[in-house]
Amino acid sequence: MAVKEILDDRVIDLDMDAKNKDEVIRHLAGLLKDAGYIEDLEGYVSDVYAREQEGITGIGGHVAIPHGKSDHVEHVGIAVGRTRSMIDWESYDGEPSQLFFLFAVPSDSQGAKEHLRLIAELAGKLGNDTTMERLQTASSYQDLVEAFA
Repeated sequence: MAVKEILDDRVIDLDMDAKNKDEVIRHLAGLLKDAGYIEDLEGYVSDVYAREQEGITGIGGHVAIPHGKSDHVEHVGIAVGRTRSMIDWESYDGEPSQLFFLFAVPSDSQGAKEHLRLIAELAGKLGNDTTMERLQTASSYQDLVEAFA
């Protein structure tokens, strides 16, 4: 399964009004919950924060990929959000983030395998300047899908 194949317009918000990391994670997790990707919002958010404690998820270029395997995930998904303003986020380039990809991945072995593959694919795509520019300026679900084409 490719990143573009699991993009779901129900879990995309390209005009988030979040002001900090917690608001970003909770907003995107709420979208995942409402769309049926996760069954327990607080349990899932707790698992994401546990992963955040392990290391940096801001990959640079104003992008962060918070994630974490969780028993509270029903099926694999990626919530995508872009905030109106930059958000302080630990990142490899020391810069804040504005574009977020929140992974929902089951903690079973198949989920872990899919998780690593999707993160690798996303990281590869985000290393492409043209893709990054298209993602930073996307205004719709269709724009996101086309950026990953």
